[in-house]
Amino acid sequence: MRKTLTSTLLLATACSLTVTAHAAEWTMATPYGDASFHTQNNKQFAEDVAEATDGELTITVHSGGALVSHGEIKPSVRRGTIDAGEVFLSVLSNDDPIFEVDTLPGVAGSYDDAYALWEATKPMITELFAYEGLIPLYAVAWPAQGIYTAEPLTDPAQFEGLRVRAPNINTQRFVDNLGGSPTETEESDIPTAFSTGRVDAMITSSSTGNSMAAWDYVNHYTDANLWLPKNIVFISQKSFDRLDAETQEALMEAAARAEERGWEMSREDNQASLAALEENGLTVSEPNEAISEALQTAGDELFNDWQSRADDEAKQALENYREQTNR
Repeated sequence: MRKTLTSTLLLATACSLTVTAHAAEWTMATPYGDASFHTQNNKQFAEDVAEATDGELTITVHSGGALVSHGEIKPSVRRGTIDAGEVFLSVLSNDDPIFEVDTLPGVAGSYDDAYALWEATKPMITELFAYEGLIPLYAVAWPAQGIYTAEPLTDPAQFEGLRVRAPNINTQRFVDNLGGSPTETEESDIPTAFSTGRVDAMITSSSTGNSMAAWDYVNHYTDANLWLPKNIVFISQKSFDRLDAETQEALMEAAARAEERGWEMSREDNQASLAALEENGLTVSEPNEAISEALQTAGDELFNDWQSRADDEAKQALENYREQTNR
C-alpha cells in the first residue's frame, strides 16, 4: 500500500512538473486605464490567447501604469523584466523619426489613410524592434486628435503662452510652433494637471477626453482632426522563442484579430465619445479659418523638421504610403 501511494505521488508530481514546464505565464504592461478601448482590446487579446492555447499561454494585463511607468515599458520588455507591453508609438521618437510619422499633421487624416500608413511603415518599425530583441504584435490608432480648451478657439493669438498637455515630443514641437507652452503629462495624470494649474488645455482624442471626464476641466473641444496616432503592442523575442510552434502560431493569429478588432473599436469609440462630450456639456466644433491656417502653418514647420531628421529609409516609407494613397 505504501509503495502504491508513493508511486501515485511520484506520478502526480511528474505530471505537475510536465504542465509547469510547458505552460507560460506572461505579464503585459500598459499605461492606459481599464476604461480605454485599447486596454479592453488587450484584455480580449489575452483571453483569446488563453482559449486558443488551452491555457498553455496566459497573459495578465496590468493597466494604468500600475506595473511599469510608460517610459519604462519598452526597456522592461527588452530586459526581460516583463514579457509584453503597450506604448504610444510616438513616445519612441528619440529612437528614430519613423516612430513619429503618424503625428505629422496632414499626413493621414482618416482611418483608412492611418492604416495604410501603418502598413507602409510596419516593415521598418518591425526591423527596428527586432534589433532590440522585440516583436511588434499589433498597432491600433486612436481617434483623430483635437484641442480641449476652457474657451472657444477663435483667434490664433489664444495659443500664445497657453499651457498645453502634449504627450510626446512631436506634439510638444507642434505646441511650440503655435506659440504655446507644452507640458508632458501622462493620461492618468490629466485630472491632477488641470486641477493644479499645470495645464490649461490639451491635445488628445475624443476618447481620452471622454475617459478622463474632460468636461470637469474645460468647456470646448475643437475637432481639428490633426492626426491619428497609434499605440503599439509588442513582446520579447526571447519570451516568444520559448513557446512551442503551435503556441506561437496561436499567439500571432490572436494578435491579427486584436489589430482588426482594435481599429473597429477605435472608430466606434470616437463616435460614442464625441456624443458623450456633448451630452456632458462640452461644445464640439471644427476650427474656423484663422485657427485652421495657424494649425496648418505649425504642421508644415513640424513636417519640415521631420524631413530634416529622417533618414532615406523613413522618407521612402512615407513616399510609398503617399503613392499608395495618392496623397
